[in-house]
Amino acid sequence: MVVPYPPLQPFDTGLLTMPDHTQVYWELSGNPLGKPALFLHGGPGSGLGAGGYRSGFDPERYLIVGIDQRGCGRSRPLVIDSLDQLPSNTTQAIIADIEAVRTHLDVERWLVSGISWGTTLALAYALAHPDRVTELILAAVTTTSRAEVDWITETVGRLFPEAWARLDAQSCRRPGERVVEAYARRLALGDDDDRDRAAQEWDDWESVHISLDPNWRPGPLHEDPVRRLVFATLVTHYWAHDGFLPSGGTAILERVEELAGIPAVLIHGRRDVSGPAVTPWLLNQAWPASELVIIESEGHGGPLTTEAICSASDAFAT
Repeated sequence: MVVPYPPLQPFDTGLLTMPDHTQVYWELSGNPLGKPALFLHGGPGSGLGAGGYRSGFDPERYLIVGIDQRGCGRSRPLVIDSLDQLPSNTTQAIIADIEAVRTHLDVERWLVSGISWGTTLALAYALAHPDRVTELILAAVTTTSRAEVDWITETVGRLFPEAWARLDAQSCRRPGERVVEAYARRLALGDDDDRDRAAQEWDDWESVHISLDPNWRPGPLHEDPVRRLVFATLVTHYWAHDGFLPSGGTAILERVEELAGIPAVLIHGRRDVSGPAVTPWLLNQAWPASELVIIESEGHGGPLTTEAICSASDAFAT
């Protein structure tokens, strides 16, 4: 494996205003004349954070582009400050944002990478604009299908019955509602106190189902209450709607053959309890141009996953 590249700071940043007045944060690092590479963060709603994603790319050979997806990070407004706009925060809207940033930066084509939810978004973007994607590097691979959402919000509770019982009991779900739908409703429509409670309850659950990851550390997933509320609001919003993808979110797997001409590396931890390895395996089976890399000792990301991203980006750098 290749050692990750040293920490790197952006040399340029900006806010791009979209037609609906949403402002999308973008940042550039690495070589201004290098091969363009776009990184899509997870969540939904995690944001770029401290920018550790940059260590996956050679700063001498790549122009590294990061985007805080609408409603989170340094994009404005935050979803919790504009709940009336939440219905328009969809995968299709983010794809339009990505295209607007690409045009703004005068990028013709780029390598697209992502982690966790960012892999779903990368795949959806590539299906919408295959002519703009040179390669894909996807880590902790998801497609946000109904089956995957039901697994992470319901079925995996068989491994954590005490925690899931608390999540269910606290959900205030109505007849016919799934747990994730109940939390999405409360976080979108509840009063401030109830939204804060729902965000804390959701954060507690997220902290539990990742606890079998070898890199897990005890404690809350989000210490900061604003980040916690943003994350919970966007995650439940997207998961309750199957990632805003057709056919109950199965459209990506059903259409992956359309990406036959795009090389890809799919990187996944064997011990990823939150998102089992069957998802990247099924994609790989239908996608001859893809390579599946299983990290036997890791879960939902980790240092070996970062090394695998470096190896893939180095191979695609030429």
